[in-house]
Amino acid sequence: MEKIVKILINRYRKYKRNPDPFVDDIEANKLLNDIENNPHVFVLACLMDRRIPAERAWIIPHKVFKELKTHNFNKLANIKKEVYINIFNKKRLHRNNTTMANVFYEGIQYIKEEYNGDVSKIWRDKPSSKSVVRRFLGFYGCGIKIATMAANILVTNFKIPFSDYRSIDISTDVHITRVFPRMGFVPHNSSKEMIKETIICKARELYPKFPGIIDYPCYKIGKTWCKSNKPNCSNCIVKSECKKIIKTQKP
Repeated sequence: MEKIVKILINRYRKYKRNPDPFVDDIEANKLLNDIENNPHVFVLACLMDRRIPAERAWIIPHKVFKELKTHNFNKLANIKKEVYINIFNKKRLHRNNTTMANVFYEGIQYIKEEYNGDVSKIWRDKPSSKSVVRRFLGFYGCGIKIATMAANILVTNFKIPFSDYRSIDISTDVHITRVFPRMGFVPHNSSKEMIKETIICKARELYPKFPGIIDYPCYKIGKTWCKSNKPNCSNCIVKSECKKIIKTQKP
């Protein structure tokens, strides 16, 4: 188990030096990465990342801004909710368009009211990881999985310093809930929710000072090699250490 964790941490460090783009669209990716001037874009994208593929979720703000012909925060804050609802439904941006249009709109309003339009206050001045996660949870529609994901991305992709990293848990998406049992970290024979809870606890046990450090490597393993059907074990980065407990299941 120690060997496999070492492989995962080494892969994380390699990724941190050269992160993948959020989306393939060059203009959208540039805007997402501009957290110094447009931090609200990153936060709104995080809020969209649920129940649809990440690539589709992360480009939603850019598509909304193209419709509105602006990404200026003050202008966005003055646009009525109904306009966002119409855009989401017309462009079919999400699986749940009206619901997520509300999340988008309420996110903008919360940034305006809670952070006076500057959402980078969430991660400014080297806060604790617990504070960052808690602040993300203040957004309408943001659960613990999105909050910890957002905190992890700030540390990993943007190199934002926190005073500690203990409260950044692993995010139990469909890939990670498939990979962890197959590697032998947690048992298969549990309910879906119990597996998720067990994965979080196991990640804390494996690397207490930063449980989320193995999030991206495990996500990448699931997305690239450890697929639901016909896993490509021979090319996987943990092929020599993984227990390969393959069972037919829907994570």
